[in-house]
Amino acid sequence: MQIRTPTRYIDHPADVAFAARALADGVVVAVAFANFYALVARPDEECVRRLNLAKGRPADQVGSVTVAAYRTPSVFDWSRISPRLPERRVRALMEILYGAGPFGFRGPAADRLPDHLTRHDRGIRTAQVIAPGALCPSNAFLERAAAEAGVDHLAITSANRSRHLTGVDEEPAHWKADGIAADFAHLPDLVLLAHRDEPAARAAYPAYLPNSVTLLSFHRPEGEREEPPVLIVDRHGSLHVDRVRRAAAPLGLQVRLGATAGQRLPVRAYDGALV
Repeated sequence: MQIRTPTRYIDHPADVAFAARALADGVVVAVAFANFYALVARPDEECVRRLNLAKGRPADQVGSVTVAAYRTPSVFDWSRISPRLPERRVRALMEILYGAGPFGFRGPAADRLPDHLTRHDRGIRTAQVIAPGALCPSNAFLERAAAEAGVDHLAITSANRSRHLTGVDEEPAHWKADGIAADFAHLPDLVLLAHRDEPAARAAYPAYLPNSVTLLSFHRPEGEREEPPVLIVDRHGSLHVDRVRRAAAPLGLQVRLGATAGQRLPVRAYDGALV
């Protein structure tokens, strides 16, 4: 079967405007996101269910939130963080990490977020935010799409078929547009907003693997009270944990791999493709 070639690009304002309007109308958009791709949709329950089903996930699986990088703090309720974790340090860490590239944070969810985009962890209602680096052109798309949809956040997931559908332990995210077009050919209205130059997009993030972002939780800091607070890596993805630790240490924060992050996420392999 012939794979359709993407004709809309993340660096073309008219294409960004088209994709933003399509998203506001309920369409799933596969968007160039730092050095790989992500699927983005409106944050209402109907669209999140459609996003899940498109991947082969359970329809009611909790979704993640995305915003332009600088808006990440607005997704959290800072009044609910632990008193032993200074807010200014976490905000500073966000600024450092998003200044470098794509990343994810999990923390206490703002009250306005719907239940289908939050999950409870030992009594704390949390949200998981995935955002591009501050210099990524996808920020402009996220801002435009949210404005078109009349919301202040969007739903996001990795651009891949779910392991529930494929049966493999891990189904890596796509970093090539043609792979997305093939895997999601069953979505006739899918809008693909591609990197114009995929090798250049990957080269722009030499410290990052082209896969799902590393995710750091700050809603339940660990460690002894007399020691620096310990933040937990829930998912070891594109940015190596050692780089996260180096960013956190000058702020008086420690970083530890959580139980779910013992193995770093794999990178998708394509026939004849080099990362």
